Amino acid sequence: AAAGAVPFRAGDLALAELRRRQKAVQKVLCRLSAGAVMSSPRGVLSHRDIIGRLPGQVLRTSGGAKLLLRRPSLEEYVLLMPRGPTIAYPKDVSAMLMMMDIHPGDTVLETGSGSGAMSLFLSRAVGPKGRVISYEIRDDHHNLAKRNYRHWRSAWEIGHTDEWPDNVDFILKDISAAAADMKSVTLDAVVLDMLNPQSALPVVHPSLKQGGVCAVYLANITQVIDLLDRIRAWKLPFLCERIVEVTHRNWLVLPA
Repeated sequence: AAAGAVPFRAGDLALAELRRRQKAVQKVLCRLSAGAVMSSPRGVLSHRDIIGRLPGQVLRTSGGAKLLLRRPSLEEYVLLMPRGPTIAYPKDVSAMLMMMDIHPGDTVLETGSGSGAMSLFLSRAVGPKGRVISYEIRDDHHNLAKRNYRHWRSAWEIGHTDEWPDNVDFILKDISAAAADMKSVTLDAVVLDMLNPQSALPVVHPSLKQGGVCAVYLANITQVIDLLDRIRAWKLPFLCERIVEVTHRNWLVLPA
């Protein structure tokens, strides 16, 4: 076995890639259980045939199709995990993490939790000595984010020798009603992913450290203009440094 490699076990997360001519055409994410089977368009594969094997092996389904089995990356997990609201996509999350210049040990505020994608990336960025405070106004989104976070952590502990930090506080509350809670916190960074981020700014800015960054995830330029208008009208102490659209283009390279 490769140094540090841990075989698949029950409760682990496994990602199967159905491959054709060097191109992954479908990815299936599952939690391994001794009595379960993984279904693909070209046959099934028993979880018993996966448990005990090392990630990176190619197994065949009952229909003869080749499946590459491995553990999902965090990016793959958040793209395939159960969703309620639309997630912040990993390409955008990466850009926001760089903008906020988050370090291990930082305290970061997130609103709202959504399906928990940003929460997981923030959790990794601040590390075991850091803290993520995640506000969500809807109880269904709040519960889904907590569940996705818990499932990732529990699977990580099965498949790795180290623990994933338990460093996210999921809070079911409207951030605009949390001014009293914020007074006792000093924030290194803030990320807002909500319908009306301008309503959160008066509450969070007193807790954000001098020079700290507030990153806002918005769907269109009209929302950006509304946010900038509100900052100016309310004379809030924020400077708009950058407005960025992150593009991502995949290439397929095959032998001639």
